[in-house]
Amino acid sequence: MQIRNIYIFLITFIGSFQFVFSQTENAKKESIYYKIVDVPIPEDVVLEVGGLALTDRDQLGVSTRRGEVWVIDNPYSKSPNYSLFAQGLHEALGLNYKDNSFFLSQRGELTKLTDRDGDGKADLYKTIYAWPLSGNYHDYSYGPKFTEDGDMLVTLNLSWIGHGASLAKWRGWLLKISPEGEMEPIATGLRSPSGFVLNASGDIFYSENQGDWVGSGRITHLEKGDFAGNPEGLVWSGEPNSPIDLKMEDIEEQSGLSLYEYAKKVPALKAPAIWLPHTILGISTSDMVFDETGGNFGPFKGQMFVGDQGHSKIMRVAMEKVNGVYQGAVFPFVEGFSSGILRMLWGSDSSMFVGMTSRGWASTGKKSFGLQRLVWTGKMPFEMKTIKAKDDGFLIEFTKPVNVYLAEDLANYEITSFNYLYHNTYGSPIVDQKKAKVVDAQLGEDGKSVYLKIDGMRIGFIHQIKSPMIKSNSGEELLHSTAYYTLNEVPGGALKSKPLEALSADKGVEQPKRKNEMPLTWVNGPNKKVVIGTEPGLKYSIKELRLQKRSKVEITFTNNDDMLHNLVVTQKGEESVNEVAKLALDLGLDGADVNYVPDSDLVLVHTGILQPEEAETIYFEVPNATGEYWIVCTFPGHANTMRIKLIVE
Repeated sequence: MQIRNIYIFLITFIGSFQFVFSQTENAKKESIYYKIVDVPIPEDVVLEVGGLALTDRDQLGVSTRRGEVWVIDNPYSKSPNYSLFAQGLHEALGLNYKDNSFFLSQRGELTKLTDRDGDGKADLYKTIYAWPLSGNYHDYSYGPKFTEDGDMLVTLNLSWIGHGASLAKWRGWLLKISPEGEMEPIATGLRSPSGFVLNASGDIFYSENQGDWVGSGRITHLEKGDFAGNPEGLVWSGEPNSPIDLKMEDIEEQSGLSLYEYAKKVPALKAPAIWLPHTILGISTSDMVFDETGGNFGPFKGQMFVGDQGHSKIMRVAMEKVNGVYQGAVFPFVEGFSSGILRMLWGSDSSMFVGMTSRGWASTGKKSFGLQRLVWTGKMPFEMKTIKAKDDGFLIEFTKPVNVYLAEDLANYEITSFNYLYHNTYGSPIVDQKKAKVVDAQLGEDGKSVYLKIDGMRIGFIHQIKSPMIKSNSGEELLHSTAYYTLNEVPGGALKSKPLEALSADKGVEQPKRKNEMPLTWVNGPNKKVVIGTEPGLKYSIKELRLQKRSKVEITFTNNDDMLHNLVVTQKGEESVNEVAKLALDLGLDGADVNYVPDSDLVLVHTGILQPEEAETIYFEVPNATGEYWIVCTFPGHANTMRIKLIVE
């Protein structure tokens, strides 16, 4: 997940009603099938969840960012009992349990905690393996996960110095550590690997979120010797036990290629199994769990669930292996959690524990921390259950029988492929976006699957698949009608989808309200110059700005954060800024092309999207009408908190 060094902040109700309302409408529909239940937390416990683990007695262990481990008796009840098991740890962002002991990663070590005298408190804090620290705030460590042979896997976050950097040994790596403390480096190229998981076959997957060298959130299958994309960890590839020979200088900073295409030049580079389009399916990909409930959590047995810290929601992934390569589709699942999701864990009753924190890591869930359970109500949602790649199309399986007339109507499907650039820049715009064409749709004999034959499929691209008009035989609409399939391979290895003629597209969208040049009529220059920066926690550097009506103003916006931001001045009234924020969210795949600024009369003036450490100056004349206007960042997910009240006097 995207990590920033900041302190507790409040997401105020003022200025966020429209966004929260739209979330609530989605959450209301989802709650018919999956209910979010609070796990009560005592008032004197600050449960900023870093890790979750169940004991042999079905107690829930929770490690926290404040260096504590709590044990919760009866965590499924309305009155659970909390006891402090350990404290004095250094930001424990992972937890596991085995052989009557807890295991966790602190900033600088893998630790074993044991209660030897049975009093409910750890009296043995044993260092299994330690790694050096640089002192940089971004040196987070995660895990462990146990392998089948009893070894432990941990991941180490890169430091942050305006970009990711491996300032201490093995930062940006996946490590395997034996119970005896022997360490083996497995893979590198990791930037902020807070989530990783093993499937039933023992294969390792890790999640990444947008940043330098990372165009968007993604999930990658890691094997020994893999390079996942961020070259900073390669500074340690010369170590004797490194499984990788690649060097930092081997990677071009600006190749102009997608990661998939660049991997053809660098065989060690591993293309993601799943891309999660940024701002559309979250902004800070976090934990992952596979459905191990045997069908007790709904119709998604064996599928993966993926949390997002920034958007306080969970996505669902239906993965398949084609020609030995993992790939698949990701779907929206459930939103509306109370804080930023960091950890997920199956309970013994087949509910999902969801551990959350948002101090410094802004989230749409307004609470600064939380612990909830996600419970299947037993009702069957009408969803796209799986999507499988064919050499000339996709096979979509639904959870219920589909209306045959709607299913075979080609007009009811929309397919768009797109990609992200692989470069050292923070994030990537959506690039090379093209429409594909459904030329045939055949309902399967089971009535629950549709085979789409498609012209214009492209290997190495993400495919957005939309089917909003599809209904079940009983008339139900799809709970979620859009999915995103990452196509790395097709069965047989040869793509038989007919290519479409490329259409010329002008991406240079004109935005007349992005006024970067001082008007010629301002012969004496601006009446006022304003400089606005950023503060940690998705905030501008000022909360309120007062300007005289009709004054000529020069605003310089400096993005000194480690995320992408813009600055948009909106019309008078809180309803205006809320509507602009909603319209920005609705831009979807087209948002990056217009700097996430909707074409609306409610927008007065705006900057473009600024990379970290970039600045931009805009000019505008303050309206004649006095009152309260707003300045807002419309990058999706930021508008809740990143606002300035503009008072025109």
